[in-house]
Amino acid sequence: MIEVISAGIFSSVQDQGRFGSRNIGVPVSGAMDLYSANLANALLNNSLESAVLEATVIGPVLHFLNDTFISITGAVCPIKLNGIPIPNNCVHKVNATSTLSIGRAQNGMRTYLGIAGGFQTKKVLKSRSYYHGITKNKQIRQGDLLKTSLKFKKIINRAKVKTKLSHLHQHAISVTYGPEFNRLEKQTQDKLLTSQFTLSNQSNRMAYRLDKYQRISATEIITSSVQPGTVQLTPSGELIILMRDCQTTGGYARVLQLTENSINQLAQKSAGSDIKFVVNNS
Repeated sequence: MIEVISAGIFSSVQDQGRFGSRNIGVPVSGAMDLYSANLANALLNNSLESAVLEATVIGPVLHFLNDTFISITGAVCPIKLNGIPIPNNCVHKVNATSTLSIGRAQNGMRTYLGIAGGFQTKKVLKSRSYYHGITKNKQIRQGDLLKTSLKFKKIINRAKVKTKLSHLHQHAISVTYGPEFNRLEKQTQDKLLTSQFTLSNQSNRMAYRLDKYQRISATEIITSSVQPGTVQLTPSGELIILMRDCQTTGGYARVLQLTENSINQLAQKSAGSDIKFVVNNS
């Protein structure tokens, strides 16, 4: 069990996502940066299905009530265990009564805390991922008690990995053509693939919006299926990149589709970051 002393800006329990319920309008959700979440679990020899804690910008302060092992991946940030700095991307033994603090992200946006056996919060529709309206809470709160596993194998070989910072700073976002791309005027197609765009501060787990300054637009479509990574272009010229908590259908033109790895990389970008779409022909 872990007691939440301070919740940070926006921290939530996430796993691989909630599948099999999109037909009733339930978003997939799951870790925004699945690459980093999977790494946190792999370091602990957990199943990749295990739930982790995702912290955005400023992480939580947590008090551990049981002995366990943890790993911390994703955004680079100051991490302290009982007031002593510890590195990320490796495994740490944590004793009962210990306090862990995850500070402000210095490189990237989202940090992942893995724990031996995974977080054991309640499953709803086969997933532990927090999503307001499906689960009781959309994020952890001060005073919460997070259930953890008491049954796990002692980790003797404490692995450590070195990750590429390019994952946190990728400027070129790999995409494929969306269903409505070929309906766009040639000039609009060219602008989409040659222009640099800036992430708006109106971005969250549901969607990232890009600041409007390009003269591009697309007509609306009959409401159709969308998914994480779908890039929508509105009649007013706004570009919207759908993320893990996105709706299941939409009426804006689906002009591009991010690759899975690009969704992970975009999840680590903050408002004001510049990106450029690059078509993946492989």
